[in-house]
Amino acid sequence: MSFQATAFAFLFPGSAMTNSILATAYISIFPNLLLYFVPPDINTGALNVLVSFAVGGLLGDVFLHLLPHAFLGESTEENRVVVIDNQKNVLIGLGIFGGLFFFFFMDKMMRVVNGGSGHEHIHTEETKETASSTAIRTDGEVRQRHVHKEKEQPVEMKKKEEKGIKLSAYLNLLADFTHNMTDGLAMAASFYASPAVGATTAVAVFFHEIPHEVGDYAILIQSGFSKQKAMAAQFTTAVGAFLGTFIGILIEENSLSNESSVAADKVGLLGTDLRWGDLVIPFAAGGFLYIATVGVIPELLTVTGQLKRDRRQAFTEFIAMFIGLGLMLFIAWNDIPA
Repeated sequence: MSFQATAFAFLFPGSAMTNSILATAYISIFPNLLLYFVPPDINTGALNVLVSFAVGGLLGDVFLHLLPHAFLGESTEENRVVVIDNQKNVLIGLGIFGGLFFFFFMDKMMRVVNGGSGHEHIHTEETKETASSTAIRTDGEVRQRHVHKEKEQPVEMKKKEEKGIKLSAYLNLLADFTHNMTDGLAMAASFYASPAVGATTAVAVFFHEIPHEVGDYAILIQSGFSKQKAMAAQFTTAVGAFLGTFIGILIEENSLSNESSVAADKVGLLGTDLRWGDLVIPFAAGGFLYIATVGVIPELLTVTGQLKRDRRQAFTEFIAMFIGLGLMLFIAWNDIPA
């Protein structure tokens, strides 16, 4: 038995149900405990490198594990014949779109409620400076129009700004809770698919959760939360991951109980052999695609305008992303038996 298989067997020794709960505990507890050692003013460049590594791992899990399993299944049989069912593939594709659209819907509604700002993980000093200059400019305009309120107006604007920051922080926590629910669903669906898919998904989500939690923690600190309250709030959102896991377990167990009747009638969803549980992995894959490509990568595209610094930062992020992808490739190439 290889070291990889031994490690996974040690970390996930039980049934699919037990392993999915264990994996959720790993990805929820340990990244949050690390927050105790994170300084509130963490360097943005270092966080971006960590985020790039996580993106590589998350996309590697999607393209090397989740999507191949969704379309081809998981089997250790040699020379296995795969029967192509176009209608089944269409349903799987709809499941992927459903996961992506769900996160687009949540992201869009968060921005609508919050007046334009969404669920962001990284807040740079440049953003603060821009916000400050905008506030100064707006304040100047107000003074020109209302000279007699030049002392009252800045106070009102400051209160409004603080209220907006607080609202943004709470919306960010809600988005984090929803995000963690998807992680939990992915844990359950992956381990019910096979130990290999479950273990690799747990590794990818774990490395994604570290910068994700650090970024959200920084947002809460900037919004006026104390270190203790910010950590407590992040632990609260971890409930979403366990909720998602238990929902996923219910779906999978219900699908398994109906599997005998489906096998007998050869009819599942819309005349295919798909069960509802089979759509959880495509849904999670679509959600991970949105998180990585729309939610995180645009933030990595931000530059400072200093050519030498930006070039060094860019290549460091590229290398970190390929290391994350390489880790998933190594695990996929040496898959543990199902």
